[in-house]
Amino acid sequence: MTFSSLSRRALFRGLVAAVLAFPFASLAAETTVKLRLMETTDIHVHVMNYDYYRDQADHSFGLSKTASLIKIARGEVANSLLIDNGDLIQGNPMGDYIAREKGLKDGDIHPVYKAMNLLGYDVGNIGNHEFNYGLEFLATALKGAKFPYVNANVMSADGQKNMYTPYLILERKLKDEAGKEHPIKIGVIGFVPPQIMAWDRRHLEGKVTAKDIVETAKRFVPEMKSKGADLLIAVPHSGLGPVETAGSDENATWLLSKVPGVDAILFGHAHLLFPSEVYKSVPGIDVAKGTVNGVAAVMPGFWGNHLGLIDLTLAVDDAGKWKVTDRQSSLRAVFRMQDRQRVPAVDNDPAVVAAVKDDHDGTLGFIRKPVGKIAARLHSYFALVQDDPSIQIVTDAQKWYVENLLKATEYRKLPVLSAGAPFKAGGRSGPEFYTDIPAGPLAVKNVADLYLYPNTVQVVRVTGAQVKEWLEMSAGIFNQIDPNSAAEQALINQAFPSYNYDVIDGVTYKIDVTRPRRYDNDGKLVASDSHRIIDLAYQGRLIDPEMVFAVATNNYRASGGGKFPALDGKNVIVESPEENRTVIIEYLFDKGSIDPSADNNWSFAKPSKPVTVLFESSPAAEALLASAKGMTKLGPDANGFMRYALKLE
Repeated sequence: MTFSSLSRRALFRGLVAAVLAFPFASLAAETTVKLRLMETTDIHVHVMNYDYYRDQADHSFGLSKTASLIKIARGEVANSLLIDNGDLIQGNPMGDYIAREKGLKDGDIHPVYKAMNLLGYDVGNIGNHEFNYGLEFLATALKGAKFPYVNANVMSADGQKNMYTPYLILERKLKDEAGKEHPIKIGVIGFVPPQIMAWDRRHLEGKVTAKDIVETAKRFVPEMKSKGADLLIAVPHSGLGPVETAGSDENATWLLSKVPGVDAILFGHAHLLFPSEVYKSVPGIDVAKGTVNGVAAVMPGFWGNHLGLIDLTLAVDDAGKWKVTDRQSSLRAVFRMQDRQRVPAVDNDPAVVAAVKDDHDGTLGFIRKPVGKIAARLHSYFALVQDDPSIQIVTDAQKWYVENLLKATEYRKLPVLSAGAPFKAGGRSGPEFYTDIPAGPLAVKNVADLYLYPNTVQVVRVTGAQVKEWLEMSAGIFNQIDPNSAAEQALINQAFPSYNYDVIDGVTYKIDVTRPRRYDNDGKLVASDSHRIIDLAYQGRLIDPEMVFAVATNNYRASGGGKFPALDGKNVIVESPEENRTVIIEYLFDKGSIDPSADNNWSFAKPSKPVTVLFESSPAAEALLASAKGMTKLGPDANGFMRYALKLE
């Protein structure tokens, strides 16, 4: 058989191409590495596994515990990165002790960084609560971190330049299974909810602006790729959120996963767990793999109760570029369940404990200072189902403060109402997350237990009609109840945060839970013909929709936090520099001893037929059932809560 010269040349070129291609194809197949991403988020100064409100150790959280998980997880692999996702310097009495009592000056190391510097963090992201003590305090705190920080969507006041390093491209060498090192460039970009401009307006207005998370990602991700990022990790301090944008979304992780070029997402803010079965019905979610629209993602709870892991397999493609060929997200808890109790899964890391010993001891002295006496037990076990003394003391203190505050102003003749919410009411934070203070001396730790956040007092000017809509939004925490149904009916909508369930004192009202809720969790009007709030009255008479009130609340709510109707910061008439907690302390000092019993200004409306509804609370609430009308114990659930029944008639 003979070949033409053309055929011989073509055959020769083909053989040469095959020979040359063979070693590169083999190299691509052999160049496979594994990389573990580890995430902590929403630590909220819980460096120690200590509940400063109960003044006792707690084995279900604490970076001192997470540190042990980090060391174990790091030791299992050849390659890893450790990243924190913010809400770090505020959230418990140690944070307030450092910011308010001890102070933090240049050269001081914040206790969170005393601990974290020991653990070899690669990058940190800034959370929304980082701004609670102001930009100057944040800057001083960040100087103590021995690892870099990123944030891409907080800009200068004119919106022209980034206030922080928007992203980093880390140059690393990853080992393959044979121990051979391969260079790789890993991009890390961080985001914070743009709502910080409302939540911390007094600290941020005129100083910074905050941009949309997804739009910011679309700007910077291509830039990071053009600068050589082989792998791109997004670190949004943002929950999963909706599948359709409303613009400037607080919870934008689902939307962020659709941005081309993002390989992994370490998210937080929502204090929830991902991957988790609760998300299995969300479009684009693979709970088994822990992916969102095919992108590896993890959210490890709060207070260091879990460590988030993403295990990536990386390979070089035919073009010589790194690509993710496999991904798996998982969570590791610092505790395990045993006989429906949380018991330690790991020990405290002794180096972390030693690093913050002085700060821990200082915090203990701070929280134990007495400020007054109470004549009755304060607890929040039933705060969502009946008027509650732990809210009453807050609203009473706010009303006392604001009435005095307005005396010398043009608003002195306005009737004052006061809004408060149960901050510790179980839910996603667990069966121990309730206020329970015995009668007797009240210390700083107890006030912090009543009011968790360093919010400041603000006063809004609203009409009677707006008071009603405010309460309608709050009433969205209740599921609609069918009085004709014999099935078990859960009363509480678990997706509605208890801190958005405002009780307004100074008026009386009833809540009809047999009607649809008027607003959804995001403040959207969903049932325009439905009104759950009935018999709303002021001083014994049905409220005049046109009557004007001054309502004492906090800066979060007054500026639009929770998306309540008619609360957007535009009707604020007083912005006090005093924290709500400070006002409670001043109130206790002034009164000396108080009886904080609830005044029962609200109740559930009588349904057309008697109906029994279900709710969850702490097992400790059982001891108080004798004084709780219409309530009975049903039994424990799998998560450590106790199930109770409430008869509405």
